[in-house]
Amino acid sequence: MLNPGQTLGVIGGGQLGRMLTREAKRCGYRVVVFTDEPPQSPAGQLADVEINAPYFDPEATARFIEEVDVVTMEFENIPGAFLQAVEQRRPIFPPRLALETTQHREREKNFLRQHGLAPAEFRVVDSPASLAQAMLELGTPSVLKTAAFGYDGKGQIKLAAGDDPDHVWSIFGAARGVVEKWVDFAMEISVIGARDQQGNFAAYPPGENIHRNHILDFTIAPARITPALAQAAVALAKRVADALNYVGTLGVELFVTKDGRLLVNEIAPRPHNSGHHTIDACDCNQFEQQLRAVAGLELGSAHQHTPVVMVNLLGEVWPDETTAPDWSPILQHPRAKLHLYGKRRALPKRKMGHFTVLGDTVEQALEDARKIQAAFLPKG
Repeated sequence: MLNPGQTLGVIGGGQLGRMLTREAKRCGYRVVVFTDEPPQSPAGQLADVEINAPYFDPEATARFIEEVDVVTMEFENIPGAFLQAVEQRRPIFPPRLALETTQHREREKNFLRQHGLAPAEFRVVDSPASLAQAMLELGTPSVLKTAAFGYDGKGQIKLAAGDDPDHVWSIFGAARGVVEKWVDFAMEISVIGARDQQGNFAAYPPGENIHRNHILDFTIAPARITPALAQAAVALAKRVADALNYVGTLGVELFVTKDGRLLVNEIAPRPHNSGHHTIDACDCNQFEQQLRAVAGLELGSAHQHTPVVMVNLLGEVWPDETTAPDWSPILQHPRAKLHLYGKRRALPKRKMGHFTVLGDTVEQALEDARKIQAAFLPKG
């Protein structure tokens, strides 16, 4: 068990690490952040120590290991050699095997299929010929995704009827990929859950996700689905966590098909953007759950006490890279909460913060959230 006063190591310096660091500091822990970003990363601004170095830097890695008692991470695309070096000296959660499975689409899809966990139908491709065969078998439209290092719509190409496999492969830019059958879904939902070191699992009510340009725009929680479907989604997420022998908070993104089936889209081995509403609307938020699991403590209550909508704030909202907008539309609303991530420069499609709106119903919260968001969107 990690006791207050001991040190949590966090790999990654982004906003998820920042929110985790805030919870750790509130509970009396020291935090050391290791990031390949420049100094004063979002997480580093709140940590006791920030180590800024490439992940293959042996001296920095050794210093990080000496400084910490237990390690977790805030993103998944971490070099395996770095994880192995840390794992040899310190406990690391989630386990490296779980991370290596979920950071790579091919491994993740194969894992889901092997465990009967209902992924969308897919084929692994490594050449124009195998891409052509996949398009023939799965039909079009379909989606070609890089096997690794893809998020927020990056590394994806939508395949249409008549597309030339040779041309598509020439612009794809990766040695291996996954072609997924097109899912004509009714909605996308996600389950944020946490699993502790004894295998206990606690999940929040599923959230309903609405995307804009492949980036999460709104999360409506609880999702507007039947209780039976919500229960099935939580049960599916638990099966994923158990199969991975997972420890920590994870997000399981799901498609709800028009005939009411659930298909696993992706697994996020960390707190998830669609779980940010838990900070304001739940008894114990997803970052405190991550801390509890990693520290060997009991999980907290995942009860959601208030309907809520979360809205992402991207760099497009900023008038320029360093000038923040007028936050009055959020601050003047009695049940809206503003969360900013401490990023120095606002860039297009960059997640700079989010806001939540609490309501007596999700419909009321969504109506108010849309009105607030409209004040920040470009006019015309």
